[in-house]
Amino acid sequence: MGHIDVNSVTFVLPDGRPLLGGVSLRVGEGAKVALIGPNGTGKTTLGRIIAGDLVPQDGAVTRSGGLGVMRQFVGQLRDESTVRDLLVSVAPAAVRAAAAEIDRTELAMMERDSQDDQMAYAQALVTWGDVGGYDYEILWDVCTVAALGMPFEKAQWRKVTTLSGGEQKRVVLEALLRGPEEVLLLDEPDNYLDVPAKRWLEDQLIASPKTVLFVSHDRELLDRVATRIATLEPGGSGSSLWVHPGRFATYQQAREDRNSKLEELGRRWDEEHVKLKALVVMYRQKASYNSDMAPKLQAAETRLRRFVEAGPPEAIPLRQNVRMRLQGGRTAKRAVIAEGLELTGLMRPFDLEVWFGERVAVLGSNGSGKSHFLRLVAGGGSDPDAEHRPVGDFVPKPVAHAGRLRLGSRVRPGWFAQTHEQPSLTGRTLLEILHRGDEHRAGKAREEAARALDRYGLARASEQTFDSLSGGQQARFQILLLELSGATCLLLDEPTDNLDLHSAEALEEGLAAFEGTVIAVTHDRWFSRGFDRFLVFGADGRVYESNEPVWDEGRVARAR
Repeated sequence: MGHIDVNSVTFVLPDGRPLLGGVSLRVGEGAKVALIGPNGTGKTTLGRIIAGDLVPQDGAVTRSGGLGVMRQFVGQLRDESTVRDLLVSVAPAAVRAAAAEIDRTELAMMERDSQDDQMAYAQALVTWGDVGGYDYEILWDVCTVAALGMPFEKAQWRKVTTLSGGEQKRVVLEALLRGPEEVLLLDEPDNYLDVPAKRWLEDQLIASPKTVLFVSHDRELLDRVATRIATLEPGGSGSSLWVHPGRFATYQQAREDRNSKLEELGRRWDEEHVKLKALVVMYRQKASYNSDMAPKLQAAETRLRRFVEAGPPEAIPLRQNVRMRLQGGRTAKRAVIAEGLELTGLMRPFDLEVWFGERVAVLGSNGSGKSHFLRLVAGGGSDPDAEHRPVGDFVPKPVAHAGRLRLGSRVRPGWFAQTHEQPSLTGRTLLEILHRGDEHRAGKAREEAARALDRYGLARASEQTFDSLSGGQQARFQILLLELSGATCLLLDEPTDNLDLHSAEALEEGLAAFEGTVIAVTHDRWFSRGFDRFLVFGADGRVYESNEPVWDEGRVARAR
């Protein structure tokens, strides 16, 4: 059985800012440890250091038992890679290298087909067998049948862009959980998963003998799976880490008790510091006219120096204070109207009316068409008027459909994309984006922009580019842009997936104060409690309404 041992790891960002300050963590054999903390504290970076992708400035990482890694980007792949590429990417290094050699020699045969190319291809196939490649193909067949409902032979050349985020996640999770690696490092494995898949993941992790370190913000998953909670806390000299040795149900009280203890230790240290300095001053005054006081002065100075060198106790973690001021505005009474709407190849025709001010949650399994529906609304409907153009620079791709979907007057959609697709923001710093504005959003002076970023806990990231932010920071910044752009209908595609717990609570408060309509695709059982109606995309192709959340709809039955 494997383990992970992180010893005093320090990491400094390229701009010189310390991100991790002397972080230590041990994940023992068979343990299930959750790594949590505010967005931007370095959870993904610490994972990349453990995986060997990054080298820390100081400290060391040791591990045993082989390491299987799910990186954060799984679920939002939009490149030309295939299902085979996805599965190869989470295989051991020897398998990845052998697969790359097969691809290289196959291409050479197609281009030249010389005898040397044929020999190289034959050798690549031998190597593939030697490293267990054919055994992995058998394993991958089990994975694709379980995740996609089709054998590997049929699924392997399918583009990952044809998979939903949850399907991408499920394929990789099946491979890692069934694979030989004894240690798993999972960065937000529950993102994009529907609730039945989340329950499956929870059961699999609990039953698995593997050692698991995972990042998650799903409170139900944390409470069911994690045997210990490791928290990265932000600080001036980089994030520090502490471990709660119990379950998530007792975590909040443990954190409050810890902070109270740190506050008391800090107060006592300050009091002792003041006393020692006063003692040195007193003996210095006396020694100025009485030479017999010199030894006592020297002793007092030595005591003060050693006290200061030992340093104060750990500082109380910086407290997050995210404040979202989503405003909105009045629109027509009927905000969204669907008449005989059929999402081509996805769901049967349905009718829908969403009234101004309603909170509608869209539920259903992955791949059922929920995001397509949201994207159709975000684009202004079937035949959008100028007033229905979405706020922001990014226009959603058209959605094939029959029937009609239209928006009411003064309904201006603001779209939060599940995959954070924002090409117009790539390569630009947050201050630059806010300063320049766009056709829907006025530019802000530097100080005003800085204040807005501070309300969203992004002040320290103001000079970072959008694409360099963590997933949670990108999510918060997208919500800030929606706040500033005058959207009257918020269309949120899994908005809480990357948000830390405090930010998710701030979003709930912001939505409660929003004057407008909210339609959200979500698999977050906690977040869904704030909604009025539930639009369910059923496994039989029907779209129906419910007054209560429906989490047990299976995969839509269709040819794949």
